[in-house]
Amino acid sequence: MDNHLDHMPILSRGRHRNPKRGACFMELASYLAGERWSDHPGCTHPLLAALARLVNDNTGDESRNKLVHLVPSIIGLTSDDLRVDAQIALRCATAALPVAAAERQLALAVSVLAAEEMLARLDGAPSGRMSELSTRAMAQVPHAAEQAHKFSRAARITEKGFRRYAAPNAVQLSVVGIVQACIPDPDRLLRGLLEDAIADCQAMIKKPAEFSPTDSPQAVI
Repeated sequence: MDNHLDHMPILSRGRHRNPKRGACFMELASYLAGERWSDHPGCTHPLLAALARLVNDNTGDESRNKLVHLVPSIIGLTSDDLRVDAQIALRCATAALPVAAAERQLALAVSVLAAEEMLARLDGAPSGRMSELSTRAMAQVPHAAEQAHKFSRAARITEKGFRRYAAPNAVQLSVVGIVQACIPDPDRLLRGLLEDAIADCQAMIKKPAEFSPTDSPQAVI
């Protein structure tokens, strides 16, 4: 861990009035970015910040400080490109889908398809394009995947609706699905999800022309 983080406020759940009372992930980011103390700083993409807050608040006390080293990497990652929202939503939904309880799988599978549809639309690609990341996740829940395809054929979400509702709902549902999953270490999966989402955003925002998700090398129609 960087030395300049050694004396920072201890990460804890929720909002804090000032650093003396502790900090959540995004409050610490606002502090390091030199912004006004806030858990909604302008230095980070709103959906990525929402994911960071959810991971912070749903990670156990013993594991939360393992998130501290990620805080500097989230500063400056902001963009109006809707592809960023879609990729964050896709990363979250594909991470949660294979481990979530059965009753959450349909909604998560629909979130995967909605994110893929939005990415395809924004790229000018054919509807129905599926990345390898999504293909692998959907293959692990074939019944939910089949139902999601039937449901999604009748739905065509607008770009505004995706940004305001579908993408944030996908992130929220994914974190809850991981937290409540019957897996040995949900904290580790949450941390890995945040790491992957940050890496996706770094690739898209800093090098948009070169962006290619590590787990999504080819489109599958």
